[in-house]
Amino acid sequence: MREKILNAAAEMFLTYGFKSVTMDDIAHKIGVSKKTIYANYSTKTKLVQATGNHLLNTISKGIEDIRNQELDPVIENFEIKRFVNQHLKGEKTSPHFQLKKYYPKIYENLHNSQFKVLQDCVSENIRRGIELGYYRKDLNLQFITRIHFIGMLGIKDKDIFPIEEYDEAALMSEFLEYHLRAICTEKGLKILDDYIHKNEK
Repeated sequence: MREKILNAAAEMFLTYGFKSVTMDDIAHKIGVSKKTIYANYSTKTKLVQATGNHLLNTISKGIEDIRNQELDPVIENFEIKRFVNQHLKGEKTSPHFQLKKYYPKIYENLHNSQFKVLQDCVSENIRRGIELGYYRKDLNLQFITRIHFIGMLGIKDKDIFPIEEYDEAALMSEFLEYHLRAICTEKGLKILDDYIHKNEK
């Protein structure tokens, strides 16, 4: 039951936002009483915390599975992007910034955990890419991982990128291409351009 609640809560929070979704809404969604929800999560805050951790764990596991496939480092970025988009699709109400505004402690904990996941993922991807000649040898790993993380957060800012003007999935594609063109060698750029020509356009 807890997993059923978490899955429903995650879908609704991402679609409608953390503020507007109520425990009644979630109970109605899965066809149980509100008492059942409260029996598993005594407050909405605890459910938000559990849902955030659930989403982070799901995405982290998916990223790990992709990394274990030992794909070409350039292509690996696109596979991770595709996976993340699938799990965060429908993000039209800026749940990221609603979480920051209404549940700041939960946001801070998840923010720190997200950075650790991304830091590990990006750093290892760049190391492999350098070894294989796809990425430049002079890259500053610490800088690249941090600027990448800041950029990923930045494209979620609906004040800078209003929903009416920008599609978040398209923004992520643009940002990823921007990131890769900044670090790729000619060899890497060839793979990038071929992939974009076949899949992204």
